[in-house]
Amino acid sequence: MSSRRTTTIAGSLVAASFSAVLILPFSAAADDEGPQSSKGGKAVDEAPAGVELTTTLPEKISVDNKSRETAITATVKNEGTEESGEIRLLVVGFDGLTVKNVQGCSEIAESDLPEGSNSGFACAVDNLAAGDSKSYDVEATYDLGKTGKICLPVQTPSGDKTYWQQGPVPFGTTNPSPNAPATPLLLGTDNQPVAPGGDELAETGALGRDALPLGAAGAALIAAGAAGLWWSRFRRPVTRES
Repeated sequence: MSSRRTTTIAGSLVAASFSAVLILPFSAAADDEGPQSSKGGKAVDEAPAGVELTTTLPEKISVDNKSRETAITATVKNEGTEESGEIRLLVVGFDGLTVKNVQGCSEIAESDLPEGSNSGFACAVDNLAAGDSKSYDVEATYDLGKTGKICLPVQTPSGDKTYWQQGPVPFGTTNPSPNAPATPLLLGTDNQPVAPGGDELAETGALGRDALPLGAAGAALIAAGAAGLWWSRFRRPVTRES
C-alpha cells in the first residue's frame, strides 16, 4: 500500500471519529428538559410600584406511560426593581393533569378549587427581592387519554388580587407514543390523546380537532383568561396542610 493511500484512509477515519464526537452531544441533549417559558402568561391586577411578577414552566416534560407520573418545575420571578412583599403562588391542574404535591406548599381544599380544576396547591412566598426567583418541584400525573392543563396565578396572600396568571396552559403532543417508555409533552400544545384501543387517536368532540400550532394554543388560552380571569377576585381559597 502506498504512503499516499495510507494517509487518505487514516484521514477518513479521523474525520469519521470527529463527526461521531459532534453528533453524540446533540442526541443526549434531546432527552433533557427544555428551557423555562412564561408562555400563556398575562399580567392581571396592577402590582405595587417597582414590582413585576411572572412565572415560568418547562418547555418540555416527560410522562411515564405506565405510572402516568411526571415532574414539573414551577418558578415565580420578580423582574422589577423593588421587593415583592408577601405573595402566594398557586399551582392548579386541569383535565388529565393532576397535581399530586408541591414541595413546601399546602393543598387547596376541593371545595375551594376553581371551576373545572381537579387539584391545586398554594405556596406562601414571604418576599422576593428585585431580580430574585423561587422554584417549586411539582409532582403530577398525566392521563394521556385526555388533554391536560396547568395554571400558575401569583396573588396577594388573601387572594384579593392576582398580579400574574400563567394559563390554564396545556402540555401535550400531536404525536402520541403509547408503546414507548415515556411520552414527551410540549408547553402550549394541545394534547391529541391515544384512544383506549392503543394506537388510534380520539376523533370525537374537541379532542378530534387539529392541534393548534405551539404559539396559537397559548394565545387562545390568554384570550380565554382575559374574559374570565379565574375565581381569585371573588373567592379566597382556604388551604389545608398537605
